[in-house]
Amino acid sequence: MEKLEQLGMRAKEAEIALRMLTTEKKNQVLRQAADDLQKRADRILAENEKDMENGRKNGMNAGLLDRLSLTRERIRQIALGLEQIAALDDPVGEVIGMKKRPNGLLIGQKRVPLGVVGIIYEARPNVTADAFGLCFKTGNAVILKGGSDAIFSNTAIVDSIRKSLEDCQVNPDALLLITDTSRETTKAFMKLNRYVDVLIPRGGAGLIRSVVENSTIPVIETGTGNCHVYVDETADLAMATDIILNAKTQRVGVCNACESILVHEKVKDRLLPELGERLREKQVEIRGDGAVRGLIPDAKAATEEDWGREYLDYIVSIKTVSSVDEAIAHINRYNTGHSEAIVTDSYENAQKFLDLVDAACVYVNASTRFTDGFEFGFGAEIGISTQKLHARGPMGLLALTTTKYIIYGSGQIRS
Repeated sequence: MEKLEQLGMRAKEAEIALRMLTTEKKNQVLRQAADDLQKRADRILAENEKDMENGRKNGMNAGLLDRLSLTRERIRQIALGLEQIAALDDPVGEVIGMKKRPNGLLIGQKRVPLGVVGIIYEARPNVTADAFGLCFKTGNAVILKGGSDAIFSNTAIVDSIRKSLEDCQVNPDALLLITDTSRETTKAFMKLNRYVDVLIPRGGAGLIRSVVENSTIPVIETGTGNCHVYVDETADLAMATDIILNAKTQRVGVCNACESILVHEKVKDRLLPELGERLREKQVEIRGDGAVRGLIPDAKAATEEDWGREYLDYIVSIKTVSSVDEAIAHINRYNTGHSEAIVTDSYENAQKFLDLVDAACVYVNASTRFTDGFEFGFGAEIGISTQKLHARGPMGLLALTTTKYIIYGSGQIRS
């Protein structure tokens, strides 16, 4: 694994240089990288088509193919994300409070980069540029380890950004890509704690579990998304249907898509036939309990596994409940701590849902699809953390910094 050691050393050297960059210089690089990605779209799309062809040959489902696919518009959106990061305030160097002790010492905290960030991710080419942008703005070097499904796309994007760094006279090793996609290399990368300060996995449950269990590098866990929409007895049913359709079908292969629907038994007769028809129009397979199957004849019987499953496909589970309390209990048992929504006209039920549902993002009368760094105004995101330490929810610039204490004295010594 000598090559990995060399990558780690190169990233450490780049990270030292990044600490010296001004905000103006970082923003210049980000805007240049954004422009260059669009100028090099033809090559990036050509390389992406190789990944798409391999995905189709390997039987990749429609949701994952959509996640892998790049278009000129998606490249434009990726570039826009970099431009938005450039427009955001730079958190590095911010002094967070300063207090004077009785002995005259001034003690404060200063926001600083994490150092070298490692990211292991699956077939999401947009992550390549998003990760660079957020890490670069916060003064972190980044080592990327993408999966074999997107290797051509990732390489093309990294090549473009590294060329932009060179053109701006910045060490291109601020962004490094591990091109060996073997599992052995992935496992070895997880042990590179001498050089990598934090490791962030982005992908399915298997990948995240493997990183959490095997890494010797501190891990920020970005969880899978078994997201729910609960339709309360007081809900506007037309609104509920629109929210569910958006949350489930706007993009099925993403972690903030709705995978399970809960319906209060008092509105099931009015909601489910229409909802079933609307989902059928989108080719969504429904798996439900007995009450659901009685109102949606072509629904399949849901199993215990369905309640806790992230499908990332045109499949959804539906269950009827008798109260908001039952809905909350069900969600807290089966969810992954990602994003949960209630559709209701009851302020009391809305507040109870917000207070008691244990998730990174909890919505009232809105689609779970908004759990996204771009939508939250972060420009992009490094991932959506479902853990509770350091960062939770969409991780923007602040989540990629830590703090150190800075102490000003005037000759004090401790007695």
